[in-house]
Amino acid sequence: MSSTFFGLNIGKSGLSAYQNALNTTANNIANVQTPGYSRQTATIQATDALRVTAKYGSVGTGAETVEITQDRNLYYDRKYWQNSSATGLYTSKLYYMEQIETIFTDDDAQDGFTTIFNKMFNSLDTLKTKAADKNVRNEFINQAQSLCTYFNSIATSLNQMQEDCNEEIKTTVDTINGIAEKISLINKEINRLELGSGGHANELRDERTILLDQLSSLVEIETNEYYVKNSNGQELGGTNFSVYINGQTLVDGNDYRKLVCEAREYKDNQTDLEGLYDVYWDDTKTTFASTAGTADGYLKGLFLMRDGNNMENMKGTVSYESDPTRIVMTGCNVTNPNALNLPEQGEIQINGRKYAYSGWTATLDDDGNISKIAFDLKEESQVNTKDFVALYESGITCGETVDGMGIVYYQQQVNEFLRTFVTMFNDIQLEGVDLNGDSFGDLKEFTDGNTMNNFFVVSEGNEDKNTFADSYCYDADGKITRKGVKTISSSSDTYDKLMAANVGVSYRSMKDPSYLSTTASITNGKDAYELVDEMKKLQKDVKMFRGNDAGSFLETLLSDVSVDTQKTTTFYQNYSNLTTAVDKQRMSVSGVDEDEEALAMIKFQNAYNLNSKVISIMAEIYDKLINETGV
Repeated sequence: MSSTFFGLNIGKSGLSAYQNALNTTANNIANVQTPGYSRQTATIQATDALRVTAKYGSVGTGAETVEITQDRNLYYDRKYWQNSSATGLYTSKLYYMEQIETIFTDDDAQDGFTTIFNKMFNSLDTLKTKAADKNVRNEFINQAQSLCTYFNSIATSLNQMQEDCNEEIKTTVDTINGIAEKISLINKEINRLELGSGGHANELRDERTILLDQLSSLVEIETNEYYVKNSNGQELGGTNFSVYINGQTLVDGNDYRKLVCEAREYKDNQTDLEGLYDVYWDDTKTTFASTAGTADGYLKGLFLMRDGNNMENMKGTVSYESDPTRIVMTGCNVTNPNALNLPEQGEIQINGRKYAYSGWTATLDDDGNISKIAFDLKEESQVNTKDFVALYESGITCGETVDGMGIVYYQQQVNEFLRTFVTMFNDIQLEGVDLNGDSFGDLKEFTDGNTMNNFFVVSEGNEDKNTFADSYCYDADGKITRKGVKTISSSSDTYDKLMAANVGVSYRSMKDPSYLSTTASITNGKDAYELVDEMKKLQKDVKMFRGNDAGSFLETLLSDVSVDTQKTTTFYQNYSNLTTAVDKQRMSVSGVDEDEEALAMIKFQNAYNLNSKVISIMAEIYDKLINETGV
């Protein structure tokens, strides 16, 4: 049976319940502009009824606040993180793609390839009229060097971009590690509070969500939270919260895993800088799948830009010609020697295992195309004959296959064009004689220790480091040719060593303009210019780069840059808009709305006042009962 004064307890419970509701509303209003704050709701329910002997059976005992929880929708959170990762990916890509577009710009404010290239060939027109004039020759040579300097600057800019990407990768990995550590500490604190009080650590959960929002822009994330149970399946009150990045565990409750950056021992590509970072898990030393197809986020965008080769790295099949000290690859996907991008020393991958090589030799067919490449294995990578048999007909990959047109791709495109153009230009030069009547190219002189003449060379300061002597030989008629060259190697003086970073005009020609061929024979006269006409054809009359002439090189390359930049911009805008839209949806659930809170405040105030009235009336009743009822 309920007591005489039971009504006061009911009124008191109502006051307490709606005081909590008002306090929760006040907290929501106070945090209306707090970033990451989730609206909180006080859950009020009836207290357990009291059984009585009267015929109605039980009597209500009032109300109580059972919990104060966040208003969140996990579905919207996950959709937000998913789109945030995609936005992060295209944010980093767009930043670097716009830089690449600027590098290749040719306009009134910045002279680019087309302007400089045309100036060089315009000077050839003047050379036709005064082939023996050293001043005119010098003008052409200087214009040619300006073209080389332009490509040198392109290489410098792309190398600087690659270095910036590399440093950003390390910074991003450090940020991921920092966020993972903070989440693990918050997990521990949440369990400490919730196990102790049985409530909800709402502010800590908000803090954790903010960290997850930051992490989702860097890498693709997934989360999982479940109640901890004992062996009998009973919930112990605590929860275990896990975070996965790119499908791999980063945080597991109070523990977290750490990513580490380690500098590569070998280059993946010929143009790579030394010491580029690869990312590994610190505990297992396994590679972090930063560019996997399912990966996303800002970090992946950095790798795509730093290492992106459009999947055009060298690939092939292990040949039966192999032995434990060398691996021969046939069926090469890259057959044009000018498109080679192999470092002198590096690693090849077969069946998921890496083999280090100290050098390579490519065999050319009668058309000058690569038919096979032999890699000389370093001692630590050599295997016994029995194990080596299992490698036959397996696939070989040189470097990483990265599906993206990044810095590596554009470096290689520039190098391939340069090698093709320089080869054709030098071939014409080697047909002629200099102003003194001496043969411009003489392999016999070269073998005797003299410097072979070539107009464009691999330049290093005031030294012609490579003049491509190994790219030529004598045919049966005693003429210089490239047709008879059967091999090129990592140590040979061949055109695959030429890159935008090192191309230059021969120091010999720069020093003395006499060293320039304009005629095949001095008997034609020093002013003869038939070779100048041949050189002039290289501007627009010869197809040399992806089916286009040399003059269209920039347009061809810019089409790649423009299309890729536009594609990246479109994806960035789409995912950015989706992220904003999803954020609005989740804020409609978890955000604080001033109007809603004002209505709730009035509602809870009225409820509080009514409970106060109940106590007031009950006090009058008890006063009448105690003080005014006679016995």
